[in-house]
Amino acid sequence: MQTRAAVLLEMGARPPYASTRPLRLETLELEPPGPGEVLIRVHAAGLCHSDLSVIEGARPRPMPMALGHEAAGEVVELGEGVTDLAPGDHVVCAFVPSCGHCGPCQEGRPALCEPGAEANGRGTLLSGARRLLRLGGQPVHHHLGVSAFSDYAVVSRRSLVKIDPSLPFEHAALFGCAVMTGVGAVVNTARVPVGASVGIVGLGGVGLAALLGAVASSARHIAAIDVNPEKLAFARELGATHTYDARDPGVIDRVRADSAGGLEYVFETAGSVAAMKTAFAVTRRGGTTVTTGLPDPRHEWSVPQVLLAAEERTIRGSYVGSCVPSRDIPRFISLFQQGKLPVDRLVSDVIDLDHINEGFDRLAAGEAVRIVVRMSGA
Repeated sequence: MQTRAAVLLEMGARPPYASTRPLRLETLELEPPGPGEVLIRVHAAGLCHSDLSVIEGARPRPMPMALGHEAAGEVVELGEGVTDLAPGDHVVCAFVPSCGHCGPCQEGRPALCEPGAEANGRGTLLSGARRLLRLGGQPVHHHLGVSAFSDYAVVSRRSLVKIDPSLPFEHAALFGCAVMTGVGAVVNTARVPVGASVGIVGLGGVGLAALLGAVASSARHIAAIDVNPEKLAFARELGATHTYDARDPGVIDRVRADSAGGLEYVFETAGSVAAMKTAFAVTRRGGTTVTTGLPDPRHEWSVPQVLLAAEERTIRGSYVGSCVPSRDIPRFISLFQQGKLPVDRLVSDVIDLDHINEGFDRLAAGEAVRIVVRMSGA
């Protein structure tokens, strides 16, 4: 069958993307699902900095590649051996497929699945297959096993989580990345206890999802740090008790003064060395600094080693929020449906696929939290 998809032919295009148009809308050949795979109709997909980093070239991937990884859709056709889904089921895509057999998967850490990571790096599905072809036969790589900026996608069954069909697709899509990464970092990686003090450095989709997670975890003190005044005001609306302009030269001293020496748990969600330095600096003695961001692999950050011992500091990495998608996505959706996790408020705008380059301009400029693409006919 054929599908219309947003294809990145080469990395490193300069903004404004509305002019350079790094993502080209092309009609691709989509092969039917193989064993253990599923054909889905994509209804909604979020624009994420992980997509933007590939466009910029900060996270090199094989080209050409059909982008998009944060998505929700509907099952259309099942590949051989898939018996626990049915056509018409609503699903959310998880951007790391879990094989279920490697060491991390057996330890209950599917976000670190080794075959899944290898497949994502190669631009293939978990099976090693590529199901997308440009007209003329040139293979197109999959982005994180999903390639969601497309009307249809073939994905591994291991990349899908069945969800409540009453959930709007525009909201459901966010649970595949922003919510898992942000909320998961708070409740899974850090295990923030009731009454703790929390800091969030970077108020994009992941950062604000982490803020929602901190509110849901009943943190007593929630500090939000960003360079965008509108996002700081929005963070207040979502439950931040304190907000700070990251451009203020005295921001670190202010945060530490307001929190009696620093915060117990601080989350860096911007994917930058500057944000990580701030996050570590506002963490109190004995506290935990968690990074969820994915900066350019060439960027490095150093810390005085003595602080790790003398102040009993903990630095944690969090990928996909340390989530088990099949467990956590339904849990987080249930919290949303109970009004305890207002994920819908993170949607800044809904656009169509024709305006995807303009959407990435807005994301790169920090003008939006989450822009969602609604596919044609959805």
